[in-house]
Amino acid sequence: MKRKIAILGSTGSIGKSLIEILKKDLNKFEIKLLSANKNHKELLKQAKIFNVKNLIISDKESYQILKKKIKSKRINIFNNFNSINKIFKSRIDYTMSAISGLQGLDPTLKIIKHSKNIAIANKEGIICGWHLLDRELKKYETKFIPVDSEHFSIWYALNGIKNNKIKKIYLTASGGPLINYPLNKIANVSVAKVLKHPNWKMGKKISVDSASMMNKVFEIIEAKNIFKIDYKKLAILIHPKSYIHAIILFNNGLIKMIAHETDMKIPIFNTLHFNDNKIIKSNDLNIDKLNNLNFTKVNLKKFPIVEILKLLPNKTSLFETLIVAANDELVNLFLKKKIKFKDIDIKLMKFAINKKFNKYKKIRPKNINEILNMSNYIRSLITSKSI
Repeated sequence: MKRKIAILGSTGSIGKSLIEILKKDLNKFEIKLLSANKNHKELLKQAKIFNVKNLIISDKESYQILKKKIKSKRINIFNNFNSINKIFKSRIDYTMSAISGLQGLDPTLKIIKHSKNIAIANKEGIICGWHLLDRELKKYETKFIPVDSEHFSIWYALNGIKNNKIKKIYLTASGGPLINYPLNKIANVSVAKVLKHPNWKMGKKISVDSASMMNKVFEIIEAKNIFKIDYKKLAILIHPKSYIHAIILFNNGLIKMIAHETDMKIPIFNTLHFNDNKIIKSNDLNIDKLNNLNFTKVNLKKFPIVEILKLLPNKTSLFETLIVAANDELVNLFLKKKIKFKDIDIKLMKFAINKKFNKYKKIRPKNINEILNMSNYIRSLITSKSI
């Protein structure tokens, strides 16, 4: 019997990687739903390959174009995720939630009850709304698998081991494109240099976050939420080669490390096949590459944004949404060359230490609207230069 799956954000980098994996086993999967934001051409191409009957495209203009292109009445095209309940008559086997940004949280919450297993790559949703996701996962007994290489590695290595046996978890960071860049030149580094990651192929936003180390700050918050572990047990290690993705120190003196080649298809493949013995058709990590592995602590003079972790509350609050939204807008300004690279750190830290926002550390959002309202409020402050 074919496994029934859905891909939210099928035209993004994670979605397209999963599509490439599925192409090799066309006869073993039935895709029940594909979704995209604007890329109607790629969505239509994917739908034809897999004979998909349900498509969601969020952008209204792209929705109209797609409707004109698809004449078949057997294919359902929707403009929003309220249609999810109409699409699924029974639970599917697997969902990949790969919509980026906070706009990915609502679709993820909506589809959990319809899926037996869900892999979530939506960083912002996990950071700002994990308590909402976790509630739905428990309610519908849906199995969650993290997608990020670091979180998947931790999840795989722990395999049910209880938190009281863990001494420390290290998430590794390559250091990004600026790891060897002179400290006195970072303030004026160009957009082009920041976007040139040495190990990974990534989008512009995440490339900037990698260069500032904000991406790793976000991953620490995600790890705290997913694994329900205190910040004091989580840390970042610089590992320029990016072969080791997570290191776990246990109280009994043992250490577990997970290594794999710098290819996101490996964790993506394993979220799909975590429960079987499927062999991946990928380049294995040559064991010779593991010679002379280097790990160093984060240079806080070069990556001061890591200090923001000290200001975060242990329980998910609106404060995390504040940080995510502020960083997002500041990165956009940098990409548009309206601010310098170091301004991201400076302005973001200004937000984080502003006493005006301390109250949000104690407010736990009750629903997605509270998260989105907070996000919009912070974005408006930055774009209007009100703070």
